[in-house]
Amino acid sequence: MKYILDTNALIYSLCNPAGLTKIASQIITTEKELYVSIASFWEIAIKQSLGKLAINSTIPDIEKICKQRSIEIIPILSDEIEGIKSLPQIHKDPFDRLIISQALKHNMSIITSDTIIPQYAVNVVW
Repeated sequence: MKYILDTNALIYSLCNPAGLTKIASQIITTEKELYVSIASFWEIAIKQSLGKLAINSTIPDIEKICKQRSIEIIPILSDEIEGIKSLPQIHKDPFDRLIISQALKHNMSIITSDTIIPQYAVNVVW
């Protein structure tokens, strides 16, 4: 199975692994097909610049850690952006909507604590 980490799961795995559920932690530490969207890096940078996220890691640091942990960073493709248009207007967060579209396009389960994402036709693990 393929898994994409939502931004919150990525932050937990980097800064507070104890905040992950047992299932999420097990998947992140054992599964081979782990992905994170470049959109998550963008979201982290925005939240850091607004003072809404107090983590010391820079985006290049996070990229390096992902590579060390064999978490593949996926780009944003035009068909994934197009897929956002067909999603129901349930979630208002543009980053989450993009990650949902990417998960659907690539048949991935999303690792997330977000309570709105499971309302979409996508497999969620937490």
